[in-house]
Order: sequence, then structure tokens, then C-alpha cells
Amino acid sequence: MSCTKKDERLSSGEEQSKSPELWTSLIAGGCAGATSRTIVSPLERLKIIMQVQPPSADGKKTYPNVWRGLSRIWQEEGFLGFMRGNGLNCLRIAPYSAVQFATYELMKRIFSQIQGSSNINADGTTRPLHQLSTSEKLLSGAVAGFTSVVSTYPLDLVRSRISIASASMYTSGGKSKTVLPRVPGVWETTLKVYREEGGIRGLYHGCLATSLGVAPYVAFNFFFYESARSFLTKSDGTPPSSITKLFIGAFAGSVSQTLTYPVDVVRRRMQVSGMKNSSLGVQDKSGLDSLRNMVAQHGIRGLYHGLLPNLLKVAPSTGAYFLTYDLVVSALKRLHEYK
Repeated sequence: MSCTKKDERLSSGEEQSKSPELWTSLIAGGCAGATSRTIVSPLERLKIIMQVQPPSADGKKTYPNVWRGLSRIWQEEGFLGFMRGNGLNCLRIAPYSAVQFATYELMKRIFSQIQGSSNINADGTTRPLHQLSTSEKLLSGAVAGFTSVVSTYPLDLVRSRISIASASMYTSGGKSKTVLPRVPGVWETTLKVYREEGGIRGLYHGCLATSLGVAPYVAFNFFFYESARSFLTKSDGTPPSSITKLFIGAFAGSVSQTLTYPVDVVRRRMQVSGMKNSSLGVQDKSGLDSLRNMVAQHGIRGLYHGLLPNLLKVAPSTGAYFLTYDLVVSALKRLHEYK
């Protein structure tokens, strides 16, 4: 009984922020993010390339589909081509996950305070997350997504630039030519953006469009995953199996990404629209301008360019994320108990 009360007390945002369990979740989230992103790095890079590649003179795309796109990357760049930008992505995901989890817990505490006495159980403990309303869950996830994006956005923008830097996006007489003769490094790319595109403002180019896309995605992702996991949890409190969690995460990620994908396309275009001396042909002035240009050039289907490789990426990535998170949390708890 005492253990149950302790677990319930730890569900409050204030007490959780002081407990080791919060740091355990942050470490586990960083590990899970890095692992899941590395697993699907080839599809992540191909998705970005497909989102921003321009139409060629003959109407054919250099990266027309998943198989031919991956084959082209392998033939031109080898295995390292699949991992292009992944190191930076993993570096970004650690603070990204930390901020996201911390903000998520903060929002839970805020809602607990707003609820006041109606949020307090008979024994004085705070109502756990799964009893929060749907709107409270979605808003908590949305704020967490927005905050995590703003705090790590420059790294995301630089990663996108590096991902497309060596891609052959044009055809001329059947022969391809690369956009840039050499792939710049992280620091070089950061300085280039800073110097040529307006300083700090350039490093946040497209941040608003990104936030508007990630915020609802994170909200839906947490909501669908937690709802499905709660539904499949047995009456005695036994959680779903690891395989079940893997499929639950895949389902949540796929649905959430499909619902918010058009905004993801817009934010990628915004991230490359400020590139100097680029032949991409993307010079959108705002998120709305980018949306209009995409529809004008490609129709509604243009808003879903790269959706297939993205779904192939998101499903295993999200599933692996939640599963790895649970496994790392369990391992850290056992290590703590051992000590």
C-alpha cells in the first residue's frame, strides 16, 4: 500500500522534478531517441531530399521513389551517405528529448495546480496523468513539442542542410551533377548560415513552421501511445509486452505523422529557402508562401512528397523509441537498486 501511495505522489510534477526518476526518464529518452534515429537514418535523409528536390526539365525526378532513391545514395555515396547528418541528429535529440520531457512534466504540474482540489485524491495525492482530460494531454504534448523545437532548432536546420548538400538532385543529358562539390561540416555550415542569412535569425529560418508541425505531432504521438497502452494494460496493472509496445508506438507515430505531414514539408522548404547560390529554386518568404507555392507547382499531392519513406521511417522509429525508453528506464532502475 505504501509503494502505491509513493508512486502516486511521484506523479505530481513538483515532486517528480526533484526525484531521480525524472533524470532517469531524461537519460532514457536521449538514448531512445539516438537509437531510433540511427536505425532509420537512411530513410530520414531520403525523406528530406525528396521533400526539397526540384522538378527537372524533362519532368523526371532524380529520387522518384524509396527504392531508387536509396539505391542512388548507395551508389554515389556508399554507407556513409545513409548516415549523412545522423551524428548531428543524435546530438540534437538528447537535449531535445530532455526539454520535451521536462516541459511535459511541468505542464502536468500546471494543470494539477489549475485543477486545485478537484485534482486531489481523497488521500491527498495528485491525480495521475492517465486521468487528465484529453484536452489537457494534447495541450501538454503540444507545449512540450513547441518548446523542444525552439531550444534545438539551429541543430535541426544545419542537419537538413548537410543532408541535402551532397545529393544529386538534377539531371542533364542523363548525367547527374551535385548541388555542392564538397559536403561542409557542422561548424562550417553553422557559420555559413550565420554569416550569409542574417545571423541568429538565419539559424531559426522556418522555426515557426516547424513548431506548428511538431507541436501537434508530439501531442498526438503521446496521446495515441498512452491511450493505446492504457487500453491494453491488464486489470492487474500488467503492462503490454515489448512487442505490443513496439506496435503501439509504430501505430501512434504513423497516425500522428500522417495528420501533420504537410506542415513538415513546409518547414523543410523553409529551412533550405535561404540558401545562397543554390539551384534548388526554393525561395519561399513565409510558411504560407511555401504552402501556396507547393500547391501551385505540384497540387495537393505536393504536400505529401516523401510521405512513404517518412512512414517507413516513423513507424519503426517511434516503436523503437518507446520500447528503448522502457528498456533503459528498467535497466537504470535495476542499477540504482543494485547500488
